[in-house]
Amino acid sequence: MTARQCSIANALGVIGERWSLLALREVLLGARRFDQIAANTGASRDILAARLRKLVDAGVLAKEQYEEHPPRYEYVPTKAGRELSPILHALMEWGDRHVTEGPPPTVWEHSCGEPLHARTVCAHCGEPFGKGESKLIRLGGVAQ
Repeated sequence: MTARQCSIANALGVIGERWSLLALREVLLGARRFDQIAANTGASRDILAARLRKLVDAGVLAKEQYEEHPPRYEYVPTKAGRELSPILHALMEWGDRHVTEGPPPTVWEHSCGEPLHARTVCAHCGEPFGKGESKLIRLGGVAQ
């Protein structure tokens, strides 16, 4: 039996590991240097190095030199990495509601001054996306 082809599975192959997501969180928050990322995630240096290398190889992060002698690098999000920001925010809010006890440990503020909450809407009509408001029309390249 062959596993179902799925973009979720493909995405998880790149970012679906705890230390990858936490490293990406830190880079998106502005911690760009390895030592900062390690301190803020708690990841061991060897695991973090492997996860950052995978994110760079996948085009989610770019490694840019900021010092020549000795050579030192920082990690910056690519367009693909920046596009993961709303997904990380939605995952955080899900964790706030269903996993974290007590008040949310992190609250984001939108540029309008109000707390930011993730909301997925239809790009065509602007209506919110939710349970029962969509249907599968193609599975694995085959129309349903």
